[in-house]
Parts: sequence; structure tokens; C-alpha cells
Amino acid sequence: MGDQTLRNWVKAAAEGKLKGAGSKVITLEAMELSKLRAEVAQLKRENEIIKKAATYFARDVL
Repeated sequence: MGDQTLRNWVKAAAEGKLKGAGSKVITLEAMELSKLRAEVAQLKRENEIIKKAATYFARDVL
């Protein structure tokens, strides 16, 4: 990290302009949307596994 970067951070902190991680306000709707998107992604991954397993076992039967 450069010296100037550190000086800029110290200056911003002194002026009250430094925003830390997580300073963004998150609404309940945004949290729920994030949770649902994660659930959809998980279900898609599980679906792909099921499709691949079905294809694999279908080859064994033939």
C-alpha cells in the first residue's frame, strides 16, 4: 500500500467521510432477495447433478 493511500484514508477518517465495510443500509427486501437468489442458484446446481446422474444411469441400463 502506498503512503499517499494511507494519508488519504487518515484524512477521510478525520473528516468523517471514510465509509467502512458494510456501511451500506440493507433493507429487508434486499436481504430476502439475496437469500432467494442464493437458493435458486443452489437448486440449479442440484438440478444439474440430478440430470447428470440420470444420464449416467440411463447409459448403464442400455
